[in-house]
Amino acid sequence: MSGKLRVATTSLAGCFGCHMSFLDIDERLLTLLEVVEFDRSPITDIKEVGQCDLGIIEGGVCNAENVHVLREFRKHCKTLVAMGACAVNGGLPAQRNHLDLRDILEEVYHTELGLAHGGIPNDPELPLPLNKVHPIHEVVKVDYFLPGCPPPADAIWKFLTDLVAGRTPHLAHGLLHYD
Repeated sequence: MSGKLRVATTSLAGCFGCHMSFLDIDERLLTLLEVVEFDRSPITDIKEVGQCDLGIIEGGVCNAENVHVLREFRKHCKTLVAMGACAVNGGLPAQRNHLDLRDILEEVYHTELGLAHGGIPNDPELPLPLNKVHPIHEVVKVDYFLPGCPPPADAIWKFLTDLVAGRTPHLAHGLLHYD
């Protein structure tokens, strides 16, 4: 394993679609394994991140646990990539940003059918929600941004192979699209 680039991934507030797109590079994962060693990722199921050369993170920051995970992840990764719309700009979870969090919780837990007269969850096991959903660069330094919702597998492949080869990633027109 020596001489290989150590890579870790994690997910915050989002749908996990970027990781699914990452896995869609299919058999090219085997080629990637010739030059990288995966630390925390869906491939390894390692929960704690070790020291890594490259960290790839998807999802926005919507609660206190996301902040903690993001900061710890950043500390362990020499280079950090924000992958997907949620990590880059907050994505769909940030659609709640123009609303007051208290109003949202009131609507969901006290007004909506099926949940009416329930209580707003207040358990120490639940992470404290933030007032707004933030893209990750508002919390930690990000070295590269890979946009898309999710970025297509071919874009992820090109981006990673450029980085692994020591090149600045360049995605030609057509690799990224916003449907």
